[in-house]
Amino acid sequence: MKSINPLRRFQKGSILVHILYHASKEPFYGSWLKNELTVHEYNISDGTLYPWLNRLTFSGFLSLEKRNVSGRIRKYYSITELGKNHFEKIKEYLKELYNEVIE
Repeated sequence: MKSINPLRRFQKGSILVHILYHASKEPFYGSWLKNELTVHEYNISDGTLYPWLNRLTFSGFLSLEKRNVSGRIRKYYSITELGKNHFEKIKEYLKELYNEVIE
């Protein structure tokens, strides 16, 4: 039987919440988000981050806009209406969890 690491699973979920949070504030590009996550001590590889962004986009939670920045195409991610609805539900769960767990 494979063991689980509750802290690691919680961290993965927290990263997804960060992604939706930042997408709800303003469009971002992947390397900016990776640096932002590092500030919060989430050390995530490109091989993990970009597939997550792609899955969130494919699933309809994020939208993707390609912009030409100094001759380079940069992918900017924004939250969609579906993403906003899910993010609001996540915030409700977080409030309930916080109120129950933190005294």
